[in-house]
Amino acid sequence: MKTRRRARRTALETLYEVDLVSHPLGVVLNERVSANPMESKGITFTSMLVRGVTEHQKAIDTLIARYAPEWPLDQMAVIDRNILRIAIFEFVVDGDTPVKVAINEAVELAKSYASDSAPRFINGVLGTLANMVPDLQKELGVKEEVVVE
Repeated sequence: MKTRRRARRTALETLYEVDLVSHPLGVVLNERVSANPMESKGITFTSMLVRGVTEHQKAIDTLIARYAPEWPLDQMAVIDRNILRIAIFEFVVDGDTPVKVAINEAVELAKSYASDSAPRFINGVLGTLANMVPDLQKELGVKEEVVVE
């Protein structure tokens, strides 16, 4: 498995546990990284994702609530919510991952971890956001350049 894909899975597992049972972020992150050995750049990427999502969670959740209104955040499956958070952080907030790559990786995570209907749901929400990245970045006050492909 590629390093970044493994890092995303580890980040998802970390965020899921923290979201579900409120264990301390640093402890969970260390445990998950230990349980999922990877290259140092994978560990760095995992940490960046987890800390970035956590730091920007309120703004990211506002976007999810706005663009998935039929699924209130507190009623959305915990795994789906965290997959969306990671992808939105990657292509809106951080902006270093190409939009299509972030969406594809999110759909792959959904196929592995979520319900049968989740990949389509995740793809739909992220597809809507993908067309508005510069506006969303401006709204959130983050960098305005984005890698499109």
